[in-house]
Amino acid sequence: MFDLTGRAAIITGSSRGIGKAIAEAFVAQGGRVVISSRTEEACRAVADELNARREGSAIALPANISSKADLETMVSKAKSAFGSIDTLVCNAASNPHYGSLDDITDEKFRKILDNNVLSNHWLIQLTAPDMIARGAGAIILVSSIGGMKGSETIGAYNVSKAADFQLARNYAVEYGRHGVRTNCIAPGLIKTDFAKALWDNPEAKAQFERHHPMRRMGEPEDIAGAAVFLASDAARYVNGQTIVVDGGSTIQ
Repeated sequence: MFDLTGRAAIITGSSRGIGKAIAEAFVAQGGRVVISSRTEEACRAVADELNARREGSAIALPANISSKADLETMVSKAKSAFGSIDTLVCNAASNPHYGSLDDITDEKFRKILDNNVLSNHWLIQLTAPDMIARGAGAIILVSSIGGMKGSETIGAYNVSKAADFQLARNYAVEYGRHGVRTNCIAPGLIKTDFAKALWDNPEAKAQFERHHPMRRMGEPEDIAGAAVFLASDAARYVNGQTIVVDGGSTIQ
């Protein structure tokens, strides 16, 4: 039920962290993946690593998610390479502002919304038509439990992640009749470079782990299984949902 053999996926932000872990898991299940982030060298390194495990399992297609033209080119090349895209994983995001919403600049707020919401919408528009034509496909947005909370430091980021929940719900309603499922994953605090500002303090990290139900911070690999599930036939009747993967942070 979790076999992804013959299926191709675009995974943004996949040169490191959660995106890379998802790509590794997809390849382990027989899938093929597009490794994409802003830096070509980083994308190529991950693709080479995956191809060493199974030849032809990955290609590197760098793209800046804030550029619609970049995304159009990336998706076009992905289709040429793999023939069709069965799964879209919108994982890339940005957060250039740590602090109150009170003093965030318009430029930074727009960047957060453009990169974390609008770019996902663009990618869905670019990949969904072929999925609809085939009558099957999976769209996965990597959101955050931040979208369920308020925050004095990452409020703007949380607003964008809450919007992703609704983006998934709305596309689930629009595309479900065509066999295309749209869902979210909401990770808790995961030990990645992206979230380093939230955990790169020994005292704060120790306090977090002391009060966490599982007594540890999440690792990128902890998110990969949920993505494999949502991409596979095991989730063929899961649509418009948000799967929280936080080790229990939100339940206490």
